[in-house]
Amino acid sequence: MSDVEHNSKDVEEHHLSEAQSADLARIEAPVTFKAYMMCAFAAFGGIFFGYDSGYISGVMGHTELPAWKKSLITSILSAGTFFGSIIAGDLADWFGRRITIIGGCGIFIVGVILQTASTSLGLLVAGRLIAGFGVGFVSAIIILYMSEISPRKVRGALVSGYQFCITIGLLLASCVGYGTQDRENTSSYRIPIALQMLWALILATGLFFLPESPRFYVKKGDHEKAAAVLSRLRGQPVDSDYIRDELAEIIANNDYEMKISPQGGYFLSWMACFKGGLRNPASNLRRTILGTSLQMMQQWTGVNFIFYFGTTFFQTLETIKNPFLIGLITTLVNVCSTPISFWSIEKFGRRPLLIWGAVGMLVCEFIAAIVGTIDPKGDTAVKAVISFICIYIFFFASTWGPGAWVVIGEIFPLPIRSRGVALSTASNWLWNCIISVITPYMVGEDEGNLGAKVFFVWGSLCCCCLVYAYFLIPETKGLTLEQVDRMMEETNPRNSAKWVPHSTYAGHPTDFVQDTKLATTHGTSSDDL
Repeated sequence: MSDVEHNSKDVEEHHLSEAQSADLARIEAPVTFKAYMMCAFAAFGGIFFGYDSGYISGVMGHTELPAWKKSLITSILSAGTFFGSIIAGDLADWFGRRITIIGGCGIFIVGVILQTASTSLGLLVAGRLIAGFGVGFVSAIIILYMSEISPRKVRGALVSGYQFCITIGLLLASCVGYGTQDRENTSSYRIPIALQMLWALILATGLFFLPESPRFYVKKGDHEKAAAVLSRLRGQPVDSDYIRDELAEIIANNDYEMKISPQGGYFLSWMACFKGGLRNPASNLRRTILGTSLQMMQQWTGVNFIFYFGTTFFQTLETIKNPFLIGLITTLVNVCSTPISFWSIEKFGRRPLLIWGAVGMLVCEFIAAIVGTIDPKGDTAVKAVISFICIYIFFFASTWGPGAWVVIGEIFPLPIRSRGVALSTASNWLWNCIISVITPYMVGEDEGNLGAKVFFVWGSLCCCCLVYAYFLIPETKGLTLEQVDRMMEETNPRNSAKWVPHSTYAGHPTDFVQDTKLATTHGTSSDDL
């Protein structure tokens, strides 16, 4: 080859490199205040999710019920949300993310009306089951919606806002429960139940004024509407380079994924979530297992033991004069700790937060278990147990609380994203239900009566969370959803933090698509674990 040909090749490679750098820089427009506000309002859905999860602790404290009734009333909501989450995945693909959330609010309101009007256990349980379907719709799709409309640079912080709103809902529930504790009639539980309708009405009304996800329109093939929505979200003209390049990348990524995993009928589209090999970090099966197991692990931390049965647990310690007040304090710690994740999740990343959060939680839980077991009725020991419970909640609220929701919104490719997030959320509620069922039998004075020993269980499970986070959680900080897709194809979780974007799907060679399709078909990857 002559020197002229060499120089010509170098110039072409230089121009190609510059073009790719420009494409990577323009994949997303600068973050605007409008984008922050849209996502912040969408996060409001966490308030009635949190409130609905939190008010039941106060209601259980107001009533003298056997363990099986407490178990049924608490767990039936989670059973409804499990099925609601799975159904929501289909509805979000058929009708849109926004409409599905609004529909969930309507179903939730019907359930709340039944609970408020109930005079028997049967109607109360039926109301909580129906409300659970509504919560399932919202909790599954609000994460999907926020992940798809949020700018990549602040996506983690904005989705963390959803967890923050959950803590606000829990705090509001604790305040209402504290305020109604001295009422001697049915208003002691009807007031906390009825207030839930307000949060659903606010969310549903506001969503009428928010745009649909541009990725939903791309999935439907309506690129004109996708461009219009993207322009509104990013605060840029429809014909700007930012909008053209970001839309081109979303379309190209969707086309690429459809070539790798073609969609068939209804059942085949569900089966697509389980395609590929376990050893391939980028396979749909591996991502589905990652999402569902991550939400399982979040429940294994044991935090909902405090928020569901905290008041009952503190009553068993006997040395506490006002268990409702202690429950309110633990919820306040949860609220104040969560905003730390807005900064830390973008500064340090998802992976370090989940690893070190698990370390902090397991240390606190084992200390609480040891101290509470050695001196279960001592005043100083009880204060120490409560202190370490609060520190444990701090670690959860600033790491695993928001982190698990952020990650499940990022790891799925567009063709299976709605169903992947729905399955992950359903897993959260399934394990939420399981824990709600078994916990009264673990700590009830007429049952297992474990007392503080229950923290040995949660501490041991947090050890599993630590191992899980180290080996399986990838780092997705600062990447677009399409870049996360590429990263998971090219590296493994332990090396993911070192990966940097180097090309776009819109400018991707066709032959690479064919090579990747072949590799995925055989369930292999260059970075198999």
